[in-house]
Amino acid sequence: MSRRDANAALAILTAINFLNYIDRYVPAAVFEPIKRDLHFTDAQLGWTLSAFMLTYSVTAPLFGRLGDLMTRKYLISAGVALWSFATAGAGLARSFWQMFLPRSLVGIGEASYATLAPTIITDFYERERRGRALAVFYAAIPVGSALGFVLGGKLAESFGWRSAFFMVGLPGLMFALLALAIREPKRGGSDAASLKTELHTPTLAGTYRMLWHNRTYVLVTAGFVAYTFALGGLVGWMPAFLERYDGMTTARANEIFGAIAVVSGFLGTFTGGFLGDYLLRYTRHSYLWVSGLCMFVGAPVSVVALTSREPVVFLPAIFLAEFFLFLNTGPLNAVVLGCVPAQIRATAMAVNIFFIHALGDAISPPVIGMLSDRFGLFRATLLAPVMMLVSGGILLWAIRYQSQASARSN
Repeated sequence: MSRRDANAALAILTAINFLNYIDRYVPAAVFEPIKRDLHFTDAQLGWTLSAFMLTYSVTAPLFGRLGDLMTRKYLISAGVALWSFATAGAGLARSFWQMFLPRSLVGIGEASYATLAPTIITDFYERERRGRALAVFYAAIPVGSALGFVLGGKLAESFGWRSAFFMVGLPGLMFALLALAIREPKRGGSDAASLKTELHTPTLAGTYRMLWHNRTYVLVTAGFVAYTFALGGLVGWMPAFLERYDGMTTARANEIFGAIAVVSGFLGTFTGGFLGDYLLRYTRHSYLWVSGLCMFVGAPVSVVALTSREPVVFLPAIFLAEFFLFLNTGPLNAVVLGCVPAQIRATAMAVNIFFIHALGDAISPPVIGMLSDRFGLFRATLLAPVMMLVSGGILLWAIRYQSQASARSN
């Protein structure tokens, strides 16, 4: 494949990733209008956001296996079409279950994409260029998330919350067709030298056994779960938090939070990747040191953001809290993919996706919502910085097992 094919595929997949995260966070942007119109409890609001995460995490391992057997761009195209129709369908909801069902279908569509798109990029780019290519791809996470909040708030204020789902969902059908234009690379095509040393791909049961006995992988996944719980809880409830405690309108809360998210997330994603790469010259555990320590720094900053009512304090604190959270995106994914054999990386990524969402941001919004119904939203959101400390401790603990694995390999 030519460099032109690689860059075209990266551009298409990154554009779809923007749409992916716009559609993912539109419900959080219109929590308050939905609550007023459909009279949902906070717990029900949380579950409408988590419906996506539940099906997303459950079906990710399935698509990981299918991606090893079928043409990946066809699976991606079908997934984009499904989640686009389902996003628009949520705008027709008149009850909790009518909202829950289409959001569940969004998760199935996005699982096919999120599991397979990084593997296509990896097959296109050789090791020396792969980090930068993946950084471009994952930079769409904070930017798309922020656009979801900003567009959702603006559209809800101007045309009603239902229009937000219609107007961000239907354009995805064009991207579903665009995915078919990708020239699919050969699996492992950019790793020709390393492929010579790989004997075979183990059975699915054998792969799962390898992952279970890989202590670095298990601990990093556990730390990833706690991190994702904290991130999902804060991102899901922060616009509503700003409305309730700081007197902002729906549009204003989403504008501010979206602007902070896009800048802090973009900077955090690239800073984490480049800082982890730079520190590799001093320690082979740089990714885990960066991820673990930034969780310990970000936790107290998050408490400041939640407890202060002065904009000159809580706005910079929100920025820094998100910066330290997004700093983990590159390093943690690098550790997950780097601590397992090349022939099982797709399955390793799929299993990681399952656990971090099923036990992380799939449950954190409804858990915080249920705690909010009983204790108030302010006290409920303090669970997020606690989970950040848990994540930091687990990730630093994983350094011990990474050292042992490195010693055995040498």
